[in-house]
Amino acid sequence: MNLMLKKLDQYIIHQFTVVLGLSVFGFVSIFLIVDLIENLDRFMDNKVPFYVVAQYYLYTLPYFISIGLPMSVLLSTVFSLGTMVKKNEWTAIKASGISLYRITLPLMLSGLFLSGASFSLDNLLVSYGNEKRFEIDRDYVKRKSRHKLKNSLKNIFLQKNLTNHISLSHYSIKKKVGRDLTIIDLGPEIMRKRIDAKKIIWEENSNKWKIEDYSIRNFSDDGIEVNTILKTSDTLLDLGFTPEEIQKQARKPDELDFFALTNRIIELKSNGVDTIKWEVTRYMKISFAFTNLIVVLFGIPLVLIKEENSLSFGAGASVFVIFGYYAFIKFGQSLGFKGIVEPMLSAWIGNVLFMFCGIVLLWRAKT
Repeated sequence: MNLMLKKLDQYIIHQFTVVLGLSVFGFVSIFLIVDLIENLDRFMDNKVPFYVVAQYYLYTLPYFISIGLPMSVLLSTVFSLGTMVKKNEWTAIKASGISLYRITLPLMLSGLFLSGASFSLDNLLVSYGNEKRFEIDRDYVKRKSRHKLKNSLKNIFLQKNLTNHISLSHYSIKKKVGRDLTIIDLGPEIMRKRIDAKKIIWEENSNKWKIEDYSIRNFSDDGIEVNTILKTSDTLLDLGFTPEEIQKQARKPDELDFFALTNRIIELKSNGVDTIKWEVTRYMKISFAFTNLIVVLFGIPLVLIKEENSLSFGAGASVFVIFGYYAFIKFGQSLGFKGIVEPMLSAWIGNVLFMFCGIVLLWRAKT
């Protein structure tokens, strides 16, 4: 019996893997062709070199695999089981006394494995690829770019370390000009130094900031102001941060992996910045990975509801399931972005609903 189950597991996994490979290849090919057609005029208008276009799609490939994987997993589940039902292999297996849950165990484990693989793919390649392709889009596709950085930032807060806190009311990314600078150097208990300036301008030649209409105050260990410099003119000064560090605040959450997002959220919170969108995106990186397991749960009963038309019904229903699933994910995400529900709930609302429905359908299926 154990030998038979082992061979059965291998057979099911083989069926599932073959269809999965073909499905992923098919979806990625479609995504590439559609995206290339959509971007072709932008590449041509900006005279983007061929090797840069090739690099762009090389970096985009992990993203396409990531979004195509859940659809491929659902189709693989439906077709691998549907083929067995169509060939009457399913009836023979059940007649031998093997339950539905034991038959589908390899598919469940495959879904769980693919969920872990999807999370790793997102954090190792997708986020890095997004960062690189957004950079290419900004650098080469300057006209009609879909990933432009903000031209200016407001209410910027930076924390270089435990003691230095930096704030700017406004910063122009292109001009590298900031206004209303405040730098506070906090000691263990009291302020040690404070720098204020109406305007700062980055000087490329010296790699320093030119500050205008500024004041520099130093304080003793007792908190008494001991030295003050007040100037309406300008001077060059190393302020301890660069334009690139400010520009990080203009980066999109999609360009950061889960761990970088976590650090970014901690940094922003420590500076009093609202992090709702960042938190929703971070939780989405986990919840979306589990999509692969959930669609397996949903795909199995789709085949077994109507065994006489398992393939056609399962394939048709899977289209509605995957689009409905993505719609709920986006719906939950929008609720989280608007602050209507908690970030974690907004990221998991689609997963919880579809997992519940999948479990109910699987429980009611003929065992």
